[in-house]
Amino acid sequence: MSILLSEKSRILIQGITGATGRAYAERMIANGTPLVGGITPGKAGQTVAGVPVFDTAAAAVAATGADCVLSSVRNSAALDAVCEVVEAGARLIVLYTENVPVHDAMKMVAYARAKGCFLMGPNSAGIISPGKANLADITDSRTRPGRIGIVSKSGTLTYEVMDSLHAFGFGESSVACLGGDPVVGTTYADILPLYDADPDTDAIVLVGEPGGSMEYRAAEIVRTLGKPVFAYITGQYAPAEKRMGHAGAVSGAGDTTAMAKMKALADAGAIVVPVVTAVGETVARHLAEAA
Repeated sequence: MSILLSEKSRILIQGITGATGRAYAERMIANGTPLVGGITPGKAGQTVAGVPVFDTAAAAVAATGADCVLSSVRNSAALDAVCEVVEAGARLIVLYTENVPVHDAMKMVAYARAKGCFLMGPNSAGIISPGKANLADITDSRTRPGRIGIVSKSGTLTYEVMDSLHAFGFGESSVACLGGDPVVGTTYADILPLYDADPDTDAIVLVGEPGGSMEYRAAEIVRTLGKPVFAYITGQYAPAEKRMGHAGAVSGAGDTTAMAKMKALADAGAIVVPVVTAVGETVARHLAEAA
């Protein structure tokens, strides 16, 4: 199995006639992702990568039965775009767009949650279930079907984690990238229980960073899980009070350093990995000892 995305998903691209949307569409079709259409106002009747384009999300969903959307619209249009596909009935949205105004992000996150929709992002690298469907900017060739679930803020670090896992013979059940903007729709605390309930996921890798409180909420969830969680937090030697990388990785109230988060996760029962390149070895050793 997988979480949120599978070979049975029916996917739309919002902004499919733009350069980014078109590139995604061509790659999805080439790699077997179930893309069924796209949305661009005023472009109904066109096709991109062999799939039809619709003027509105409502028309696209009605015609295709789509339930998942990749949105690649400009940031000034993101709020209206996300609300449109939520209203049309999407259960999963990946908002690839970054630098969405914070108040717009807050509104779209609240609306999506109220409607029971998983919103990944803004500024999300997406989600992929290897060999089944890819709603991410992670290339299919860099993944491997398997039984390790990954949840991360960072697309780049996710590649590092996957490479480390692959070196020890592991693959991924799904990979979920939450997004790097200050306000995002889906958190570690939302994703962890999905992996815990997935019979085809044996262990979970959490990749975090300094700044914000999402990892602390994740630690509360880790205490309740039945599967092992391996946690790597980047930025362990970042200068105090400095913004590092993502817009969401900025010091706030309380101790939001990498070291403090590592301690919180360890105290909750996670296996903390100090170096990203050691993730695969640590997972292999722990699962062998538990067998």
